[in-house]
Formats: sequence, structure tokens, C-alpha cells
Amino acid sequence: MAQQAENQPTTTSSTHAAINTEVRARAKRSAPSQVWYFVRRWPVLPLVVMVVLLVAGIFAPSVAPADEIEQSLGFRNYPPTWGKATEFNVVPDPADYDLTITKERSAYNRAKKNSFPKTKFILGGDNLGRDVLSRVIFGARISLKVTAYALTSGIIVGSALGLAAGYFGGWTDEILMRLVDSWNALPFILIALVIAQQFLHNGGAAEGVIIFLIALVAWPPFVRQVRADVLTIRSLDYVMSARTAGASNLRIILKHIVPGTFSTILVVASLRVGQLILTESTLSFLGAGIPDPIPAWGKSVSDGRNFIEEAWWISFFPGLAIFLVVMSLNFFGDWLRDRLDPRLRQLE
Repeated sequence: MAQQAENQPTTTSSTHAAINTEVRARAKRSAPSQVWYFVRRWPVLPLVVMVVLLVAGIFAPSVAPADEIEQSLGFRNYPPTWGKATEFNVVPDPADYDLTITKERSAYNRAKKNSFPKTKFILGGDNLGRDVLSRVIFGARISLKVTAYALTSGIIVGSALGLAAGYFGGWTDEILMRLVDSWNALPFILIALVIAQQFLHNGGAAEGVIIFLIALVAWPPFVRQVRADVLTIRSLDYVMSARTAGASNLRIILKHIVPGTFSTILVVASLRVGQLILTESTLSFLGAGIPDPIPAWGKSVSDGRNFIEEAWWISFFPGLAIFLVVMSLNFFGDWLRDRLDPRLRQLE
């Protein structure tokens, strides 16, 4: 005991010295180096993309500059204006026309049809004259909605099966793990296409069907990760003490084991969101996703593939949105895993 007391001040002094050394090293860094250190240490760019996604999805009707399904065939494949004024931005003023006269009313309608506000077609128009930017913004809402429902069901089902497999073990564990192995071996895309074909509606499947299909691939990763955590937690002293005290299995699972799996569930969920968005976009691209005229990123990419040479923007901007969101979510998931797991924490 005396020796430990003597060593404690030495350890404390070493810790303070290490901290002071780190602080001095940071102070010596140049401004660009400090910015790079901050960006590398904290998920700044992924968070910016995720905030933009949430704002666009939640407030799409207020953020979108135009109606996402309004067609203007006179402006099919219209190139991006980038917000600059064009010859078509002169919107007619109703006060300049006598709308009580049929001829004047027709002239006003023609002038209105051949013009658009400056906020429209910033990223161009698609093959039906719909505003690409508005469809990208409303596509974020569809991706968030579908992914939220599918991920929630995946967390509930996958975590419950993982808890049962890890806690009870034996035949329960063996059967559930073989079920997961068999499920992962199924060709999901082919099965999804077959199921979606039975519910095709206006160029796609019903929204509820898409949520169900994506939920089918959302739960397996949670089973294995939660099971691995439960196998470790169930042998800890406080769990053994609760079992010795006569606590029921349900109480032990809910009060002592589930809280220890929260960090794992959170990390798996953050990594899984991007993959589910990519799955929804894949189904929409193949024509088995969200039906027309509801905008979806994958469907928008598919709509522009036949016009890729003359109107590249139709496919490019929805594809760019998919890339940025999936990449940001994966980076954020990796950062979250590093922060929650002390063994993987990167301080420098």
C-alpha cells in the first residue's frame, strides 16, 4: 500500500506532463495545420452534409424553389442556369393584360408558359421539364422516410434476436445464427425485383412495399454485433450477481444487458443508414422503387441515363447527392465507432 501511494504522485505528474506537452504541440501548429487537425478529429464535413439532408428532407416544401412534379415540356432538358438571369426569366405581369378578354387571357397564358422565375432550373430541367433541384430536395425526404422506417424495424428485430442468441446460447444461438447465415446468402436484389413486380404501380412499387423490402436487409448486421456484446456482458460480475439474487431473465436482459449494447447499436445504425439509402436508390433505378411521380434519387438517375450526352445534369446531381450522403454517413459511423470504443480511439 505504501509503495502504491508513492507511485501515485509520479503517475499523476507524468499524466500532467503529457497533457502539457500535447497542449504546447497544438499551440505551435500553424493555422492550416490546426484547421486540418480539427477537421480530422471531428466529423465536420459529414455533419454538414447530414444537416443539409435533414433540413432538405423535413422542410422540402419550403426549401424547394419549384413544384417537384410540375412539367414544362417547353423546357425539356433545359441546362442549369446556376441562378443567373436568362431570356426566359421575364415573368409576365397580370396587370399588363386584360384578363376579362379571351384573347388577352390566352396571350398571358402563353407568355407565362414560355417563362419561369429566376429560382427555377438552377440545376437544370429533366426530360419532362421538371426542376432538377426541387426533385433532388424532395428525393431527400423520400430517402429519409423510407430509411427511417426500415432502420427502426431493423434495430428492433435485429437487436431482439441478437439478445436472445447471446443470452440463452445453446440451440437458440445455433438456430438464430444459421438463420442469419441463410438470410445473408439470399440474392436480395432478385427477390426484391420479383416481389416488387407483383405490386407495380405507376412505374414502381407502393411505398409500403419498398419499406418492407429494405427492412428485410436492415436487421442481420444488428444480430451478430449485439450477440457478440451480450456474450461478453452476460459473464460480468454484476450480471452474475443479479442472476444469483433471483432476477428473472427478462429483468437481467432489459436492465443489465441492453444498456451495455447501446453504443454498438448506435454505431451499426449509423453505418447502416447509408447502405439502406443506397439500396432504396438501387431499387428505384431498376424501376422497382418509389412509383411516379414521387421523386426519388435512384429514379432520377434512371430518368437521365438516356440523355446523358445532351443533358448530363439529370443524372449527375441526384447521383452526387447519393454519393455525398452515403460517404458522409459512412465517415460519421467510422468516427462514432472510434470515439465509443477506447481501443480504437484516435486522439491524434
